Amino acid sequence: MRPDTSVRGFAAPKSLWRPACVLLVATGIATHPLAAQSSALSSIAPPARFADPDRAAKLRAAFPTVDSLMAAFAAQRRVPGFAYGIVIDGQLAHVVAGGIRDTRSNARTDTATVFRIASMSKSFAAVAILQLRDAGKLSLDEPAERYVPELKSLRYASADAPRITVRHLMTHSAGFPEDNPWGDQQLDATEDAFSAMMRGGIPFSTVPGTNYEYSNYGFAILGRIVTNVSGMPYTRYLRERILNPLGMRNTTLETRDVDPNRLAYGYRLQDDKWLLEPPLPDGAFGVMGGMLTTPADLSRWVAFMLDAWPARDGAQGTVLSRSSRREMQQIQRFSGASAFAGANAMTLNAGGYGYGLRVNQNCDFRSAVSHTGGLPGYGSIMKWLPEHGVGIIALGSLTYTPWTPTVDQAFEILKRTGALEPREPQPAPVLETRRAQVSRLVQQWSAPLADSLAAMNLFRDESAERRQSQIAALRDAAGGECRNEGPFIVENALRGVWRMRCARGDLAVRITLAPTEPAQVQFLSVGTVGREMSLAPGAVCRR
Repeated sequence: MRPDTSVRGFAAPKSLWRPACVLLVATGIATHPLAAQSSALSSIAPPARFADPDRAAKLRAAFPTVDSLMAAFAAQRRVPGFAYGIVIDGQLAHVVAGGIRDTRSNARTDTATVFRIASMSKSFAAVAILQLRDAGKLSLDEPAERYVPELKSLRYASADAPRITVRHLMTHSAGFPEDNPWGDQQLDATEDAFSAMMRGGIPFSTVPGTNYEYSNYGFAILGRIVTNVSGMPYTRYLRERILNPLGMRNTTLETRDVDPNRLAYGYRLQDDKWLLEPPLPDGAFGVMGGMLTTPADLSRWVAFMLDAWPARDGAQGTVLSRSSRREMQQIQRFSGASAFAGANAMTLNAGGYGYGLRVNQNCDFRSAVSHTGGLPGYGSIMKWLPEHGVGIIALGSLTYTPWTPTVDQAFEILKRTGALEPREPQPAPVLETRRAQVSRLVQQWSAPLADSLAAMNLFRDESAERRQSQIAALRDAAGGECRNEGPFIVENALRGVWRMRCARGDLAVRITLAPTEPAQVQFLSVGTVGREMSLAPGAVCRR
């Protein structure tokens, strides 16, 4: 169903009239009139950008409050050693460590301490798979058995079940049963034992491609795919193709590679005492959860993911293209929605899994990307807001350290500064041109001008004569003498809304351009600005 194209009263959302940066069409002198016209009708928009030049400083002002929150959490949960960091625009803007990394020596945790990050390792496997995909060496939609012959003997749950694909494995939709308790204890499985497991069969809880069900087994298979397709062991591939190029020199899959004087030993709390959890060595299942890293290295990883946004021209780096990184951070398999009734508000959440990453939308943030990690002795989280350029990491040396609610509270603290706002989309030059033309139409209708800017559907949906009459009535009721005032609120490169101030009232004008070159106006709405403000797309949904 297409939107109503009739002229009508317009209830403008409050957020539409907040101060914002406005991009003006360049006014440089062109060498030829056609060159100027071509530039003014370009549909290529600049990248989205942050409106507040003091944004980073305002966010930094909240760090002491975040520190108090984190310290209280660590004390209340009795986390032996911990570290956390805040990433802003690709930089580790704040990092703190506390507690004890080794209870035997009472050695203190510092910002160079190495923690195990468990299932957060999965996003590294996803990057490896996408590197091979982008190099033309595998396809996400090929049966996984093409790359792992041991899977050819699988007995599927039904005769009509599709063969498991690489994409199924990447998105936890292969149909394998959820296996967190079992998977945690498989890290040290040898490659030969892993092959024997697969040849012995894997039971299915659902038919492949129909449901989301978290599978460590599936990511272990992805590691085997990387090994078989690349011709090198997964650990070596990871180090040479991903970690070293990103400068993550203190990240590894093997505990024995870590200096004992820098390792955060893992503990569980039992009978009010910390008990050491023996570190598991790396093996075939290390792909799904064996990685160890430092706050600085993990922040590099988060910055690498945040760097995919916004889409733009320019160099993309050598590890993985920005478009493939953005693909990782999009929902590939929906996992469900929920509603929580708080004391004063109803909060809605929906999300799913990308490639090695969770993606969530709630009433505060249109997109939040994250992954947690939990193993005997450790609990961690990394979470970032792609459109806001901000991320938080947290590492703990207590079994399944439950960071998620506390990190969400930290984002709330940052949000209260007023500086945790998304980048604002910028208009394509053609949208600015159409805005100026439509504004002239509202001021004084001109048939030639209307014909020149209208897409072929506009006056079929409602005649030019009727639109002219209705706009004139609205303008006259508002006192005439209308002019543009305030920012141009841009929803995307080819859609926007703006205010026109008239002698006795205000009009709101909204346009959407058609998928043609040059882009013409396919949707036009002119109406009075109402007192009751409706929700804008992507606005807060609490009430």
